[in-house]
Amino acid sequence: MRLLRVGDPGTEVPVVLDEAGHARDLRPLTSQINGDFLAGGGVARVRDALTGLPELDITGLRIGAPVARPGALVCIGLNYSDHAAETAAEPPSEPVVFMKNTNTVIGPNDTVLVPRASVKTDYEVELAVVLGATARYLESPDDAAAVIAGYAISNDVSEREFQIERGGQWTKGKSCETFNPLGPWLVTADEMGDPQALGLRLSVNGELRQDGNTKNMLFGVHHIIWYLSQFMVLEPGDVVNTGTPAGVALGVNDFEYLRAGDTIEVGIDRLGVQRQWVGQA
Repeated sequence: MRLLRVGDPGTEVPVVLDEAGHARDLRPLTSQINGDFLAGGGVARVRDALTGLPELDITGLRIGAPVARPGALVCIGLNYSDHAAETAAEPPSEPVVFMKNTNTVIGPNDTVLVPRASVKTDYEVELAVVLGATARYLESPDDAAAVIAGYAISNDVSEREFQIERGGQWTKGKSCETFNPLGPWLVTADEMGDPQALGLRLSVNGELRQDGNTKNMLFGVHHIIWYLSQFMVLEPGDVVNTGTPAGVALGVNDFEYLRAGDTIEVGIDRLGVQRQWVGQA
């Protein structure tokens, strides 16, 4: 199923798209798509009640992030060998972990703001994993599937000067406002198929910049969730960004950093498309 939230920021309505693509109102079942809903068997309840849910006209409505503000937004860096190479970094022997402020999460088509004094605002298409159950000291990567609710597109927007040249603190370069468009949908894990067989792509002003595949991850989705659970407790509704392929502006190419007025289009197989306009903070 494809779960989403529509409406103005702070007043989004939970919705499910049925097999025909028709939007159905989830409010008879829940007021919100969040950790409590996912942990409480919400996906199964939606599936059981789907045909009886009222249809809802969402034409022209803003799409919000598919999950209400997560408790944690955990990110994996340098997780594609081509991206590590283009940034002159050695492929890591273990996942590189950093955090983003959760208030960076915005809707998939909301405006991305270039921070004040920024000259190196960058983009990163990423597969996002949404937790549906607690992950704590998982025994093996095989146990990860049971705690994953679904997947979404994430644009891990980054300010490279803040990240690398201002003390080398990644979180500082990743947590500016609007720096994590998420969505449009949360596609449930049971309908997603193999998360390691998805094409990812990102264009700026119509120019294809990133064109990769999740099969090229150094550490796969299940390994990442297992690994993180050895160091922190992941809770329902938390989001994990799993890394980006080559083609970022930071890399060894002639791509320019983002400027106000640019447009970004981000897509992942079976997860839809995001479209953002870039503004100035």
